[in-house]
Amino acid sequence: MTTNDLSGPDPETIVQHIRTTYPETAILEADGTWFFSLDAEKHFPNYATIVTNNDYDDGSDLDRDGVYRLNLGLDRATFERLVGDALDPKSPPDYTALDTLLPHPTYAAQLWISILNPSATTYRDVVIPLIAEAHDRLAAQRARHGMG
Repeated sequence: MTTNDLSGPDPETIVQHIRTTYPETAILEADGTWFFSLDAEKHFPNYATIVTNNDYDDGSDLDRDGVYRLNLGLDRATFERLVGDALDPKSPPDYTALDTLLPHPTYAAQLWISILNPSATTYRDVVIPLIAEAHDRLAAQRARHGMG
């Protein structure tokens, strides 16, 4: 899945997909970072974020021209299936790799994954279903807690 191709969707395309597909999503944009939650007041917890700079961490080297990271909160089974093998401390993943599903460089323990600049194919076949899963997971959690 690794490429150096920056021709996949840009952050605005992903924001528009989420806005259109999940109109109940509260979207907060701040300095090139988008936070996607189901709480219009607190804007937390989030089910997805898009980060375009190193303001929150420098693990992905997001100061490279055109590079951004999409982050998604998933359930344990999906997290383990997708990136569980990448958590080997003896062989940490390359958090700067493009178009590669990775554990989040900071929030992997909270079952967050990340991907830098997914290709058009990865976005269509892998990322869009994962956005749905992240959204639905948070919506179900809110419903269980009487928040939705």
